[in-house]
Amino acid sequence: MLFQALDSAMSGAFVSRSWMDAISDNVANVNTVRPGDQEPFRARLVIAEAVRDSHGVAKGVRVAGIREAEGEPTLVYDPRNPLADENGLVVQPVVDLGQQMTDLVLASRTYQANLSVVDRVRDTYMAALRIGQ
Repeated sequence: MLFQALDSAMSGAFVSRSWMDAISDNVANVNTVRPGDQEPFRARLVIAEAVRDSHGVAKGVRVAGIREAEGEPTLVYDPRNPLADENGLVVQPVVDLGQQMTDLVLASRTYQANLSVVDRVRDTYMAALRIGQ
C-alpha cells in the first residue's frame, strides 16, 4: 500500500513538473514574434490522464501528450521589426500570459502536494523499519 501511494505521488510530481516546464517555455516565448506570413508560436498545453491497472483502479497519472493552444493569432503592424514581412506585419504568439501565470500557481502547488505525500510515505516507511528492529 505504501509503494502504491509512493508511485501515485511520484507520477503526479512528474506530470506537474512537465506542466511547469511547458509553462516556462510558453512564458519565455510570450514576446516571440514571427513574420506575418508564418505560423505563430502557440502555447504548449500538457494533457494528463489517469493510469489504471487491469481492474480499472487508478494507479497514478501520466503525460498523455502535448497539444498547442488554439485561436487566431494577432497581426501587428511593426515595419521597423527585422522580422516584419513585406507589408510590415509581424504575428504575435498565441499565449495568454494571465492564464499561464494561473496555471503556474496550480502546477507548483500540485508539485508541492505530491512531494509532501512522498515525504510522508518515506517517513512512514522509515518508522515501520524502526519498529521491525
